[in-house]
Amino acid sequence: MSLKTFKGGVHPFEGKELSKSKPIKELLPKGELVFPVSQHIGAPAKPVVAGGDTVLRGQKIAEAGGFVSSPIYSSVSGTVKGIEKRRTATGDMVDSIIIESDGNFMEVGFEGTDDVTKLSNEQIIGKIREAGVVGMGGAGFPTHVKLSPKEPEKIDHIIANCAECEPYLTSDYREMMEEPEKLIGGMKIVLQLFPKAKGVFAIENNKSDCIEKLTELTKDDDRLSVVPLLTKYPQGGERTIIHAVTGRDINSKMLPADAGCIVDNVATLIAIYDAVKLGIPVMNRVFTVTGEAVCEPRNYRICIGTSYEELLEASGGLIHEAKKEISGGPMMGFALYGLDVPTTKTTSALLCLTEDEASEYQESACINCGRCVEACPERLVPSRLADFATHGQKEEFEKWYGLECVECGSCSYGCPARRPLAQHIKTMKKLLLAEKKKAAAKDKK
Repeated sequence: MSLKTFKGGVHPFEGKELSKSKPIKELLPKGELVFPVSQHIGAPAKPVVAGGDTVLRGQKIAEAGGFVSSPIYSSVSGTVKGIEKRRTATGDMVDSIIIESDGNFMEVGFEGTDDVTKLSNEQIIGKIREAGVVGMGGAGFPTHVKLSPKEPEKIDHIIANCAECEPYLTSDYREMMEEPEKLIGGMKIVLQLFPKAKGVFAIENNKSDCIEKLTELTKDDDRLSVVPLLTKYPQGGERTIIHAVTGRDINSKMLPADAGCIVDNVATLIAIYDAVKLGIPVMNRVFTVTGEAVCEPRNYRICIGTSYEELLEASGGLIHEAKKEISGGPMMGFALYGLDVPTTKTTSALLCLTEDEASEYQESACINCGRCVEACPERLVPSRLADFATHGQKEEFEKWYGLECVECGSCSYGCPARRPLAQHIKTMKKLLLAEKKKAAAKDKK
């Protein structure tokens, strides 16, 4: 069977063997949990509790702040200590609800659905919205919005992003191996919304056991199929996986729906199943603690709001000094200044490395080798875009399609001159998009 893929990309060290074979372990938190009200793209959630309130596990503590927003639920029972600004993994200070766990984990009652096929589209979307389901692969886009395209009749592919192409991460892999029925159930619920679509589980070929398992479980359903992908980073990017599966291309001005596709990752589809079939809101997620510096790398089912510090402690702490601690993977994750930050719906891993190769390299002049162009999945010229960015040449940056960069970091990884190309481009993108947003808001007045 031929392997689907895209042009460009790189092959970084995988590192998945550290935690790949470790089954998901339930981890109950101790003490204080922190729930930032911005755990998604869009308007922050609005707290519906106050200091001194007693809450149950599964109780709503913040409601959606608009259509593009998502509610937040307590993952523990306990007492609300207050609402204050706390720092998150990205370094931002965010209004957060602080809850002191009582250690009892008393739950509210969850109302499931016996026969999902009898639900209307509106009821399914409503349950997903009310449960606080967002893109749990890192983007955090509210899922009920994604599943409400302007032209639903044009959707012909629902793609389950099972690639997990980021090095070291294994949470999606473990969920595919341990909860495949939930993953397939979530896919079937989404397919119910789009009767003309087929469901595709797109999996990199370094997960042959997942390919075999899901192929067996879906063999009797004509609407479901498994598509093996060539193992290559960033195979799991939204644009690259759409191209690999369908051959269609999208750009920064398009949505996947414009190409007839909807893409959800493994954790999101399982959350959809929990929300619609079981009536359980997003309170937990599977999280990988890994890296050569970690004493016992493994995968946990965590209560959202648990601190990174507590998760590292559960893994035995550090066996070697960590030169770099990262939230997420090494390619697109965020370097952490400290571990006293909370997990959220979109955080998937804590990576502790014994070497900080990026800071040890000495940057040198571009040698015009073209490796960054070969690596770029968007076929851009990263070296030139980085020059425009460092010299503040905004018009030239846009003219050379700088806003099409997907910030995957492949160019920086492949650069023999060790230039931080992706960082320069990302900074300029952020500046330009902020200016465009400000100009758009001014025009509305």
